[in-house]
Amino acid sequence: MPVIPSGKYQLRSLHEEIDLFDRKLAHLQKYEAFATEEERSTSVEKMTAKRNLLIRKAQQMIDEGIEFSESERPRSLRPHEDDVEVLEDPSVDTPKPPTAVSEIPAAPIPSPYSGTALDYTQDLQNYRKNRTKHKTA
Repeated sequence: MPVIPSGKYQLRSLHEEIDLFDRKLAHLQKYEAFATEEERSTSVEKMTAKRNLLIRKAQQMIDEGIEFSESERPRSLRPHEDDVEVLEDPSVDTPKPPTAVSEIPAAPIPSPYSGTALDYTQDLQNYRKNRTKHKTA
C-alpha cells in the first residue's frame, strides 16, 4: 500500500472521501435491497469500518497540525449548531433588527422630475382612474 504524503490537499481529499462514505452509508441503509437484515447490517458494518479508518487518518493529520478550513470538514463531523454555545458579551451593543412597520412620511416627497418629460405622476393617476372604471363596469 503506498504511503500518502501529509498535506492540506490530502486532508481535503480525505474529508471528501469521508463525506462520500457518509452518503453511501445513508443510501445503503435507506434504499439498497438485501435478502435479509443480517446481510444489510454486515454491509453497513464493513462500510462503517472503512469510514472509521478514514476518520482516524484525517484526525491524525489534524493532530499533526495540518491546516484546513471548517467548510471542508464533512457534514457528519461538523459540530452541530445545537451543541455550540454562543456567548454574548452584554457590554457590546448589538444592533436590533428593523421592525416590520416602516414609518410613512406625513407629506409625499416632491419628485425632482416634476414638470419635466420624466414626470410620470399624471400618467399614473390617469391609469388608476381608467383601471377603476373598467373594474366597476
